[in-house]
Amino acid sequence: MPAPFATVFDIIYYDNGTAVSGVPPYSARGLKGTLTPIDLARGSDKLARTVNGTLIDLSAPQMRKYQLEANGDDQDPPALDDLWVGMLVQIYCHVEIGRHTASGAPAHDAVPGSIRYQDDWTFYRPSMQMRIVEFSIERAEWEAKVSWSLVLEEV
Repeated sequence: MPAPFATVFDIIYYDNGTAVSGVPPYSARGLKGTLTPIDLARGSDKLARTVNGTLIDLSAPQMRKYQLEANGDDQDPPALDDLWVGMLVQIYCHVEIGRHTASGAPAHDAVPGSIRYQDDWTFYRPSMQMRIVEFSIERAEWEAKVSWSLVLEEV
């Protein structure tokens, strides 16, 4: 059973061969997240119109990857001193996605214990290998509040 201050979001990286969580206690209680297809995050250059005006998809299926933006407001920052732009990390995403159960296997591994079913639908939080794209930390001294933002893209 997780501690009462724990979050379902986790950033797992390796320090001298040991798996380490990058989300310490009291760093993510105000956590918000946005999961976006990377093509939409960079601008929709994979859609085009034919000479007849029909919108078509030019994207290759192997390019269907996600960008995750996670934002937190709490009293401590995540372990960003150990994490740098370009690093490969394993993310236990806090944003849940769904699919029709009969459509086959999910496109991503599920975070352990996150799968749930409702009628003909399966919902889960994806576990993804991602690279850190950018991050920022802000501190409001008087309120003793830390706000942070982390952007990652699926490998």
